[in-house]
Amino acid sequence: MQISYNWLKQFIKLETSIEETAALLTDLGLEVEGIYPYESLKGGLKGVVVGHVISCEQHPNADKLRITKVDLGNGEAPVQIVCGAPNVAAGQKVAVATIGTTLYDENGESFQIKKGKIRGEESFGMICAEDELGLGKSHDGIMILDADLKPGTPAAEVFEIATDEVLEIGLTPNRADAMSHLGVARDLRAGMLQNNPNQHISELLTPSVTKFKVEKRTLKYDIEVNDSKQVPRYAGVTISDIEVKPSPEWLQNRLKAIGITPKNNIVDATNYVLHDLGQPLHAFDSARIKGNKIYVKNLPAGTKFETLDGVVRELHEEDIVICDDKGALALAGVLGGSYSGVSATTTSIFLESAYFNPVSIRKTAKRHGISTDASFRFERGIDPNITEYALKHAALLIMEIAGGEITSDIIDIYNKKVEDFNVFLNFNNVNRILGEEISKETIKKILVSLDIKVNSISDLGLGLTVPSYRVDVQREIDVIEEILRVYGFNNIKTGSKLNATISNSSKTEDYKVQNIVANQLVSQGFNEIMANSLTTPTYSTLVNELNENNQVKILNPLSNDLSIMRQSLLFGGLESIAFNINRKNTDLKYFEFGKTYAKSLVGYEEFKHMGLFATGNITQVSWNTKANAMDFFTFKGYIEAVLERLGINKTNPKPTESDIFAEGMAYYIGDRKILDFGLVKKAITKHFDIKQDVFFADFKWDNVLTLISAKIKFAEINKFPVVKRDLALLINSDVAFNQIYQTVKLVDKNIITDISLFDVYEGDKLPEGKKSYAISIKLQDANKTLTDTQIEKIMSKVQSQLATEVGAELR
Repeated sequence: MQISYNWLKQFIKLETSIEETAALLTDLGLEVEGIYPYESLKGGLKGVVVGHVISCEQHPNADKLRITKVDLGNGEAPVQIVCGAPNVAAGQKVAVATIGTTLYDENGESFQIKKGKIRGEESFGMICAEDELGLGKSHDGIMILDADLKPGTPAAEVFEIATDEVLEIGLTPNRADAMSHLGVARDLRAGMLQNNPNQHISELLTPSVTKFKVEKRTLKYDIEVNDSKQVPRYAGVTISDIEVKPSPEWLQNRLKAIGITPKNNIVDATNYVLHDLGQPLHAFDSARIKGNKIYVKNLPAGTKFETLDGVVRELHEEDIVICDDKGALALAGVLGGSYSGVSATTTSIFLESAYFNPVSIRKTAKRHGISTDASFRFERGIDPNITEYALKHAALLIMEIAGGEITSDIIDIYNKKVEDFNVFLNFNNVNRILGEEISKETIKKILVSLDIKVNSISDLGLGLTVPSYRVDVQREIDVIEEILRVYGFNNIKTGSKLNATISNSSKTEDYKVQNIVANQLVSQGFNEIMANSLTTPTYSTLVNELNENNQVKILNPLSNDLSIMRQSLLFGGLESIAFNINRKNTDLKYFEFGKTYAKSLVGYEEFKHMGLFATGNITQVSWNTKANAMDFFTFKGYIEAVLERLGINKTNPKPTESDIFAEGMAYYIGDRKILDFGLVKKAITKHFDIKQDVFFADFKWDNVLTLISAKIKFAEINKFPVVKRDLALLINSDVAFNQIYQTVKLVDKNIITDISLFDVYEGDKLPEGKKSYAISIKLQDANKTLTDTQIEKIMSKVQSQLATEVGAELR
């Protein structure tokens, strides 16, 4: 938000520098992010002064040039300036750009005046034409100034060049009361009173409306408001016999300083009052209003309406619309209509001032993708009790700059007054929360300076009434925050000791476990991603298990693509994969910690997950590394490495029931699912235009955390040798390796330390329905070296158990 320093001075007397004012505003919570100069003419004619031409003679080497002697009024001898203007003559008062002056042409291009020689004669400046100063387009000759002007007078004073300094304030959403020069001045006055308690600080100088009076009653509109909850207050007045023309220079400069382009005197007046008092207004051309009544209501959904920006929009049934007998005139609180706006031919207007329900305006603005100065204020909450005052102020301003007269009484529909807030402030709570005892008198002075009324005083605290425009101050804690920001954060002393609670944290805290897993995955070539929790509802149609009825929908979404909370981490990862593949980065390994959201019979629920993604080649292809595409078993290895790192063993693998995977598995411990993983269906990846295989794992992180053991297990390194035996088994094709693993392990848990699969063969050389597994078995005793007899006995038992349990035969 931009605040003009000159404009601010209309409300409050400021004797401090703009830097000191900016520092005070920042301390008050209105953070000044920058200070920028404003000049109504670029360069501000700095270095350009009034000169008196003492003499003018013909240039000896050029027929069209003159050599002049010019008095610059600086007490020094006249300077010589070579001039080519045909109208230069002795005795004239002219505008002279002195040495070092920077001038700007109409395109904003700059050039600097330097000492030089023109056809052999020295020249110490330039006598300027209108276009050379940026004051017009004429270049027929130099500007001849008033003969009464004193030499040396800055040209900026002669041409009344407006200068200003602009404060860029980073306004937080809760400070709706500060969205105007009046609001900033209110805060500034409170800060000045606190910093200078013995100095007289004048009251705020608000615009007077005592001259407001109805001249005639020749143009009147009745007003009908259908829903007082959506429109608590609506007021209007008519002004006739106006002339639409450009605004006076002072008004144009005020608006330009804060980044607003002037349009005409009527629109500029409403914009001025908006930034002056914080009350949005809108002017309708009376000639375009059909009938004698203004309706503030809702229209049927789908009604077409063209707004001022030329866009035809379809109205929502909840949009508030300003209407006449024929139809819509404006989208209330957001944007006017293209048909009813003020034009060059307008001679009378209906001027509107209102207070609309902030939630309603916010929804309408988001729904139609419109953001205006008016909607910005309405949707945050303006002062409901300034409506009529602002209307009178605007009407008087319009009469001043556009002529005309007020031709109706103010119609003000205000059925139920928006009341101020009553709060009780406990002195003990103030001192406890601030960490410092502030005198009761100081507290009262601060509150009064913020227009908070003190209704009752007791030893315990204060009974307060907070003005309704302070929508962010409704609780005791809010009042304490107001006291603190005006008293000054920097004035709260730092204590001599620091108190802190001792946290008895678990070794299995979520963030610690996440860091352990993240470090492992990063070492394996994975990168962490963070996808948006908001997503599009169309993704739910790709997977049957994502029920549309379970979607958590956003009430006021930024767009349709971000209108629901995600039900799976899958789609955010696929968006990232597609983004990278489109940029020729095809070998990807991701992980993400995040939450999913769902609506159920018991309410809204959220669940923690960890997602793994892998696609492309396992490692980067180089001169000594061939392309090796990611496969199911490599991806499974990453998953099992995570589980092993977390100490989660004895998982029970089953075929996955998830609709996400073309082929996949699910790991359980008991009846509790730990994760699903596998190859994502082509139908899903095709939606993202991904043509390569994508593997995805969905860890149910809440379940994982409950299974992590914090106990540390350790053992000495076994000093006795390991014996390795390999077996080639002929088994039925439906037998899984896990069955073989469990069977072998049960033979002797103390001696058999590891069973691994190192070869699988299925082919025409085997009987139908058969496959071959080559397994390796490691045996080791912790107390002695195994003998051949012991080894053979164990291996014989292994073969026997395999034959009995899974029907395995030795090849």
